[in-house]
Amino acid sequence: MSKSFVNKPPEAKKQQNNPLHGIKLADMLEYLVAEYWWDELAVRIDIRCFKNEPSIKSCLKFLRKTTWAREKVEKLYLETIKSK
Repeated sequence: MSKSFVNKPPEAKKQQNNPLHGIKLADMLEYLVAEYWWDELAVRIDIRCFKNEPSIKSCLKFLRKTTWAREKVEKLYLETIKSK
């Protein structure tokens, strides 16, 4: 017998108002690179991985383990899509 939820689980309720819910970090980074290119991205967010031989793979590795940097990328992503 399977359980069904009458209401959504608490985790799902928290995500309802999260504009980043369901968006992968890789997709955000690819969008920002396409929008600003690496040079402009490095100016907007002062992170070394954007300046020295940047690649999606190396930046993702850094962003996944560095919370403050990931938060800056997420913030710029949200600002960019809101301005469109």
